[in-house]
Amino acid sequence: MGRVLLALALLFGVMAPAWAAKPKRQVIIDDEGFAIPHLMLLEDPRVEVLGITTVSGNVWANRATAMVLRGLELLGRTEVPVAEGATLPLLNSEARTERWEALYGKLVWKGAFMKQWAEPTAQSTPPYHGPFEPVDLPWVNPKLKALDEPAAQFLIRTVRAHPHAVTIIASGPLTNLALAQRLDPEFASLVKELVIMGGSLAPRQVLEGKSASDFAREFVNTPRREFNIRFDPEAASMAAHAPWPKVTIIPSDPSTATQLSPTLLERLAKASRPPVAAFLRRMEPGFPMWDEIAVAVWLDPSIVTKSERLWYDFNTDFGAGYGDMLTWHDAYRPHLDEGQAEVVLSVDVARMESLMAKALGEH
Repeated sequence: MGRVLLALALLFGVMAPAWAAKPKRQVIIDDEGFAIPHLMLLEDPRVEVLGITTVSGNVWANRATAMVLRGLELLGRTEVPVAEGATLPLLNSEARTERWEALYGKLVWKGAFMKQWAEPTAQSTPPYHGPFEPVDLPWVNPKLKALDEPAAQFLIRTVRAHPHAVTIIASGPLTNLALAQRLDPEFASLVKELVIMGGSLAPRQVLEGKSASDFAREFVNTPRREFNIRFDPEAASMAAHAPWPKVTIIPSDPSTATQLSPTLLERLAKASRPPVAAFLRRMEPGFPMWDEIAVAVWLDPSIVTKSERLWYDFNTDFGAGYGDMLTWHDAYRPHLDEGQAEVVLSVDVARMESLMAKALGEH
């Protein structure tokens, strides 16, 4: 009997790992707001969100932090730590942006610097705020507080606590990552993977309609320019030279085949818990799904239909190409410690939309 019990114990010991649930994938979200990509990661039972760091980009960091905190309250996920990040880019500024525009022409989108569209646009004009103005959210200010710790330090501390296990999904300017790398030269090497939504190669308008045409203005004459990078080119270049073990870049290119349509928003709302559904139904439709692609590709890389391995950097010369993405194949790279990444060029949109719905609870 003893030998039988021992044999059974050995059998179950060998088989247990195959039966055991897979450990959750650990991620930090580094972004400038709170939207569907955050919902996808927070609602997916296979994912552990170790924290959310905010950065100025589409809005100032203090406003992004308030949005994240309120979003976590609405979702009942107040245990997720939030660390506010860089308010200002490393070198770029509103004054420098206005001077650049006087020399080289108007930018389509300027994020926190934005006061008005250069021409009529389908999307609403965002309210303009200063970087240190008090925040008053239209959907109630949060009671939840951010950590008393800058985002760069939170990133370093969390990655060191989970070495080679944490993915950072960076969907805004890369200021926090550049600061963390300067504070801790080992930081990037201890991350498992970096996913960047940023940069642009040669996007083309795919969908019809006014919204798609309006968003095509960003790349039709300047195909290498993209907002997240253009807001802080110096930080992006610093991040490009850091020793990440693995980098995946989702540039503007695959987003042109996507749109957050009213039909998709309703599908996602029906798949979601009531507080998530209410959040989704308040969202403005018509936008390409930039950050959603980044999260979806990380959750399921098989949705990628075309990608290319490239060496990359970003232009920091204060000229017409300031902030443009630079890429090379092996034979042409400058060998100046530029980064190497898998650059996603297209995705299966239908599968991506199904993945989004599944992450939010669709069965």
